[in-house]
Amino acid sequence: MTVHALVPRLPVPALSVALTDGGRFVLGAAPAERFDLVVFYRGLHCPICAKYLIELERLAPQFAERGVNIIAVSSDDEERAKLMAEKVQASGLKFGYGLNLHAARQWGLYISTSRGKTSIGIEEPALFSEPGVFLVRPDGTLYYGAVQTMPFARPQFQDLLGAIDFAIKADYPARGEYTGAL
Repeated sequence: MTVHALVPRLPVPALSVALTDGGRFVLGAAPAERFDLVVFYRGLHCPICAKYLIELERLAPQFAERGVNIIAVSSDDEERAKLMAEKVQASGLKFGYGLNLHAARQWGLYISTSRGKTSIGIEEPALFSEPGVFLVRPDGTLYYGAVQTMPFARPQFQDLLGAIDFAIKADYPARGEYTGAL
């Protein structure tokens, strides 16, 4: 098994997922003005994901004002993804589903195995990806990335808005790009 870490300023892996609204999201096909915010979540079984995505939905207009498009993605099937979109009361947030776990690994996401039903009584899938948050520039390169091995202690979206404001104002470059000898 190989776990990949994405490198800022380099192209991100391909991402193509079906959307709960019947369309399809293909990263780079219609890039945002400034960033595409790709939020990978664990799935319907995760109550922390629901709370996290409700906050993202609340802030979606503020991201849009900054030229940022948002998509929330999981390996859930269509039915489970639609249930999560309903739970979040999504209107500004797109939900992608059916993330291939090989693709999840390419994005550097951790994969977990099922432990049965969660605290909210929903069965975990046999395998699913753990959370990740990525800002992708219109040219398809990574600007920011964060991955978690657990559902908790994720980047806060209000903080991310402040970081985007700073990055725009200061024309701040993506950092963590050095891959040479140490």
